[in-house]
This record gives sequence, C-alpha cells and structure tokens, in this order.
Amino acid sequence: MRIFRTAALAVAVAVGLGQTAGAETRITYKSAKAGTSYYQMAVELAEAVKKASDGAVIVTVEESQGSVQNVKEAAVRTGNYVFTSPPGLITRAVAGKKPFAPKNPAFENLRSLFPIPSLTMHFVVRADRGIESFADLSGKTFLIGKGSFGAREAKRTLELFGVEGVELIDSELSNAVAALKNGQIDGFATAGSWPAPNVVEAAASVPVRILSMTDAQVEKTGRTRLVIPAGTYPGVDYDVVTTSLPVGAYTVASMEEEAAYLFTRYFWETREQRAAGSPWWKGVTAEGLATLAAPLHPGARRYYEEAGFALPASLQ
Repeated sequence: MRIFRTAALAVAVAVGLGQTAGAETRITYKSAKAGTSYYQMAVELAEAVKKASDGAVIVTVEESQGSVQNVKEAAVRTGNYVFTSPPGLITRAVAGKKPFAPKNPAFENLRSLFPIPSLTMHFVVRADRGIESFADLSGKTFLIGKGSFGAREAKRTLELFGVEGVELIDSELSNAVAALKNGQIDGFATAGSWPAPNVVEAAASVPVRILSMTDAQVEKTGRTRLVIPAGTYPGVDYDVVTTSLPVGAYTVASMEEEAAYLFTRYFWETREQRAAGSPWWKGVTAEGLATLAAPLHPGARRYYEEAGFALPASLQ
C-alpha cells in the first residue's frame, strides 16, 4: 500500500493537529472477549493511537461477548462508538434478518472505518489423542465456545464435514486451554487472527495439532481459504489450511467527524509499527476496504481521499 502525500496535505494535517491540540478525543472500541486475539489487537491499536497522537486521542477498549452483541449495541449507542464485526452481520442488521429481526431503522446509521485482520478458524487438538483429521473427532470431546462466531462456525463446519458422534462443549472459550492441558477435552475451536494468543498458550502447555482442511473441505464451507504457515505455533511444523472471514471496524453516523478522521488516520499510519510486533497486522491492506459492508463515515472518507487511497466502487 502506498500513501501519497503532498506539501498541501502536510500543511493541512499540521493545521488540523494545531486546532485539536489540548482537546482530547475519546473513543470507545468494542472488540471481543478478553484473552482472544481480537481483544489483544484492540489493546495494541489503542496504545498505538495514544502514542501517535501524543495522548490527544484516547481509545477505551470494551470487552464484548461477540460480534452480534457489538452490532446490536450500535442501534442504541451514540457518539464515538466503534465496534468490530464481520461484514455479513452488518448486511443482516441493515436488512432486519436474524438475529437482528425485526428490521430496525437505527441500523441504517452504521458506517465503515477500516478493515482489520480476518477471523481465522483454528481446530486445535491434543497431539496424544490420535486425531489426524476432522473425521477422527468422532467420539471425542470438543469445546467450541459460547455465543461467538467461532462457536457457530465450528459447529457448522463439523456438520458440513459429516463429523458425527463428537461431544460439543459450549463452555466459555477462556476455559479451553486449562481443560485441554488437564485432559478434560480432546480439543477446541477458536476464531481469531493468527497467531492466536490462546492457541500459542495451548501449544506451550501441551503438544498439539491443528487440523488442516483439504481444498474440497474449504470449498464446502464457502469461506475464504487461508494458510497458517508452518512454525507459527510451537510444535506445529506444517502448513495449516483453514478458512477465514473478513472483519472490519464500524461506527455510527453520529460519531464526530474529526474523531473518525483521526482514528482512521492513526490506524493506517501505525500499521507497519504494529505489524513489526504482531504479525496479524501484516494481512491488513488497502484491498480490504472492498470487504466493508456499510457506507464510509465522512471522517474516514476525508482521510482516505487526502491520503490518496483508491476507494473501491462499493464505497464510492
């Protein structure tokens, strides 16, 4: 991604910062459950934005129970409320489809800011349980989490693959690592950008395998194919083929234009710095803008136009 700058733009930015000096901008960022990769991303982004803005922009991270909750709250939240969600949920909310029925006009006020790392499915199992493929999960105990996209997608995937006789545990995902280590479960599913903190923790606690899909299985899911490189997790010395789902940061129309502008600007300007410490940010590129499912917030649009981004037709 190339960001084009001009002398005029530099002057405009300097003037803008001068005008906001001393005026603190506060943003609420609704992310995911604590302990997940998306919660850690939110913390990293909040810290990067605070540092880049010299404390002028403060992002408060709120834990959530999942993307559905994030979107539902957007119908009643006002001001500088930012949340994360797969684009499909945004589309369903605007259309008034389950789980957002009946149709609520408030969802017409949803606005896009920027893409974030995709949701990547991980199917993690103990290496000593003889589980080499999805079919081997039959007769095993498998924790899928509770009320999250990962839980729904894991159940859907196993059904699509015809896996029968597996005992699905809908306990909180925060219990997964301890349960795996203690032998209470044979494996767990989690959705998060790689490397996912809970998978790193699991692999450091007990030898694990991450189940890989065939191309035919990926096609069955209807999701995007993604490869987690060998060596990403301790002891997993092979490429893992799995599925992913785009995710974006959204807000509401009532968000202050300057707040949306600054948050979007600092998101992109600190991306490389964040990627140096956390590889999941490397996957965020300008091409990801095409996955966003709501009109751009005017503040975000102002940044993209000033910075020379080529906006996809869907956001024009």
